[in-house]
Amino acid sequence: MTSAHPSSASPASPAAPETASRPLPLAGLRVIEFTHMVMGPTCGMVLADLGAEVIKVEPVEGDRTRHLLGAGAGFFPMFNRNKKSIALDLRSPGGLEVARRLAASADVVAQNFKPGVMAKYGLDYAALSQLNPRLIYVNHTGFLPGPYEHRTALDEVVQMMGGLAYMTGRPGDPLRAGTSVNDIMGGMFGAIGAMAALMQRGITGRGQEVDSALFENNVFLVGQHMMQYAVTGQPAAPMPDRISSWALYDVFSVKDDEQIFLAAVSDAQWITFCDAMGYADLKADPLLATNNDRVRARPTLMPDLRRRLAPHSAAELAAIFEKHGLPFAPISRPEQLFDDPHLNATGGLVDITLPDGERAGQTARTTLFPLRMDGQRLGVRLQPPVLGQHTAELMEQLGYSPEQVRALQAEGAVA
Repeated sequence: MTSAHPSSASPASPAAPETASRPLPLAGLRVIEFTHMVMGPTCGMVLADLGAEVIKVEPVEGDRTRHLLGAGAGFFPMFNRNKKSIALDLRSPGGLEVARRLAASADVVAQNFKPGVMAKYGLDYAALSQLNPRLIYVNHTGFLPGPYEHRTALDEVVQMMGGLAYMTGRPGDPLRAGTSVNDIMGGMFGAIGAMAALMQRGITGRGQEVDSALFENNVFLVGQHMMQYAVTGQPAAPMPDRISSWALYDVFSVKDDEQIFLAAVSDAQWITFCDAMGYADLKADPLLATNNDRVRARPTLMPDLRRRLAPHSAAELAAIFEKHGLPFAPISRPEQLFDDPHLNATGGLVDITLPDGERAGQTARTTLFPLRMDGQRLGVRLQPPVLGQHTAELMEQLGYSPEQVRALQAEGAVA
């Protein structure tokens, strides 16, 4: 197969899905997800990466996320690995019955549709918990129950109303964050809630309903700025216009129009910086003796540092800062991370097979869940599924005969 990314870096070693000594932590758990886009699928991906059997219920025409263009083109392959796909028409009695039987077999059900949609089909917690009192049911919504719960939410919506866009952009120019931050973290919080509820079920023997919401997730993210105001009485300024807590904590334009982030966040790091760069005059200046002195001096100090650092290349500065243990970072674009030496050396990128679109069947490299357990990364055990790839298999597990499966397929109730 051809690669969707012609990287010159050697492919990362596949992460072991299980260690020789123990299974993955959620092995044996069944999760049914009625989800689309990013938030709900992220919850399912986290649980799947940790070893759960995650079954994605899709419409017979497929999750629309499969065929998004532009910025959404990576959503489906990114957030749906390690899952099985069953395609059901919930508007048909036959398809709905399969969904109910499937959900009744689950440890966890996750959904991220508008309030009321799941209840319309009898697939809400109130209905399913009657069939399975041990069920954990995770709702991913725009808002927790309250005055806003009827509103339609998007990541942009809650970033704008929740202060994050104000904090990210320049004054008067609110700007959404550069990734689906609330969708992804909202799904992660949903997974955290599911795992906590599973632990509690082990004590009480009963399941429960869990709610994760975009708006409340966003407010949690900006809580540090709210607390800043509560403590100081001063509103937080947007990040590009903020009063820095450190004198050296900036992006610098250097030789050949390159840029690099450099920092020194303690008095010891400032001394190290001055020694490494040969700035004996700055080190000896009594007006720059402490961090707070240097912060007060930023109006004159920063132009001086920019002038001094400009003739150096980004690579030269990176080498100096790395040698002396100082914080630094190149300004990288997402596509450059495919060739990142650390990611490639540590197995942080692995191949998946693309399930849809013009590149269906080709391989692309994806990022893994960002932790290790028992010395191993959590790998890809199942490729992102093609539509309905596991429909027949799962229905037969529920007691449907092959003839019944074919009949429902002929009706269009399943695919």
